[in-house]
Amino acid sequence: MNEPKQSGEQTRSPSFLQMVGSILSSFFGVQNSENRKRDFTYGKAKYFIAVGILMTVVWYGSIRLIVYFVLGK
Repeated sequence: MNEPKQSGEQTRSPSFLQMVGSILSSFFGVQNSENRKRDFTYGKAKYFIAVGILMTVVWYGSIRLIVYFVLGK
């Protein structure tokens, strides 16, 4: 299932900050093919789903707070 690693290639799963970066890239529809390959090869779907849901809630809350303070409602 895993392809043999090439010299200099990382074989560990992405860090939390790398996952956040990948998810932010997906929010805007851009992603580096190298990062996408890393995410699909070494990342675990449940972590990406959990972080994605958390970031969506934070995004929604931020927009809601901005609207609340601008409109004063």
